[in-house]
Amino acid sequence: MHKDELLELHEQMVIIKDNFAGREDVDEEIFAEYEELEVDPSHVHKSKSEHKHAVFVLGNALATAMSDDEFSNAGRVGKRMKELAKDAESKI
Repeated sequence: MHKDELLELHEQMVIIKDNFAGREDVDEEIFAEYEELEVDPSHVHKSKSEHKHAVFVLGNALATAMSDDEFSNAGRVGKRMKELAKDAESKI
């Protein structure tokens, strides 16, 4: 995936995050790890690896927000996103 495509994906995921964050039934702390990264889609000067890591961390948070438990489809996606985030972090 090219960096511009990754930035577009990151931007779309942030829109989804903002939608979830605005809901009363979603704990704000779910997105804390992503927010701590301080990697925003508009930060084009950040490396592709940093954005990739942010996308996986955000993907994990979104899957967690959608899951009923770790065995649901979203729960399994969240677990995989967490693994991918850890791998991406090691490449930063």
